[in-house]
Amino acid sequence: MTLIGHQAVKQQLEQTNATSLILEGTARIGRRGLAHWYAMRLNCQRPDTLEPCGKCASCQNFLAGSHPDLLFVSPREETSTGKRARNSLIPISIISASHDTGKDYEVHVLEFLELAPRYRHKVVIFDGAQFLNESAANALLKSVEEPPHKARFVFITEDVSGMIPTIVSRSQRYRVCPVPDHILEQHMPDIDPELLAFAAGRPGLVLQAEKTKAVLQAAQAFLSQIQLGLLEALSAADQLEKSFDRLLSPDALRFALRALPPQSRIKADHALETTLQALERYATPSTAFSSLALEWRAALGLADN
Repeated sequence: MTLIGHQAVKQQLEQTNATSLILEGTARIGRRGLAHWYAMRLNCQRPDTLEPCGKCASCQNFLAGSHPDLLFVSPREETSTGKRARNSLIPISIISASHDTGKDYEVHVLEFLELAPRYRHKVVIFDGAQFLNESAANALLKSVEEPPHKARFVFITEDVSGMIPTIVSRSQRYRVCPVPDHILEQHMPDIDPELLAFAAGRPGLVLQAEKTKAVLQAAQAFLSQIQLGLLEALSAADQLEKSFDRLLSPDALRFALRALPPQSRIKADHALETTLQALERYATPSTAFSSLALEWRAALGLADN
C-alpha cells in the first residue's frame, strides 16, 4: 500500500473517535489510500507511532489483501449481461442479503457487521458513496447510527453534495486536498515535468506513471493528427477509440488542449463532453470518435470541403 502525502489528514484520522467518516476529494488524489491506511492503523496490534507497524498479524493481512475485518464496497461496473453499466449504483442488494434476490453478491454489509471482529474493528469502505441509492442508504442508516461491535464506516466521494443527506449528517467530513509537487517529486525524483503538471497533485497518476504517460501521448497524437487533414483525422479517431481509457483519456484530451486559444478550447471541450455523453448512451464508438475528430478540426478553424 503506497500513500503519498496527506500527513495532516492522517493525524486527524488517528485522533478521531467518529465511527462514520467521509473522505471528499477528486479522483486519484489518495482517498482510497487514506481509507485503507485508516483501517490498517485502526486494527494494528502495535500502534506505537502514527504509522501502522506493518508486522503484526493484522497488518500482514491488510498487506496481503485478505483482512477479515475489512469490506470494500464500490458500484458494479458491469450489468448481468456483461455490458458496462450505464449508471453507477451501489444497490440495497449489497447491503442486505434479504434483498439480494439474484444472489449477485457473496458478502453483504449488514451480515458482515453481525460477526464480531477478529482484531479490533470491522471497517466498511464505500468507494463512490454518492452512488448509494436511497433504499441502500436507508437500510444502512441504523448501523451507521449504532455500529455493531464498534464498527467503522468510511465513505469516499468526489462531491459530498451527491450523497444521501442522512448519511452525511451522521459522518465526520475530511477534505482530501492535492499533494504539493515537491512531495510528489520526493517520491519520484526523475518524474517527467509534463506528467507532474498533468497530475496536478494527484498521486494516483504519478504511481501509474507509465499508463498515464501512454494516455497523454495518445491524446497529444490525436490532436496533432487531426490537424494534418481529413483522412488523417479519421485515422486518428480510430486510434483514439482503440486506446481510449474512460477514466483517464478525457482529462488527457483536455490537457492536450491547454495551449490552444480560449475560444478553440471551449468549442473542443464542448465537443468532447458531447462525445462522452454519447458513449454513456451506448453510441457506436467509431461514429462518436469520428464526430469528435471533425468537431475538433472545426474548433481549430480547419475547414473540410
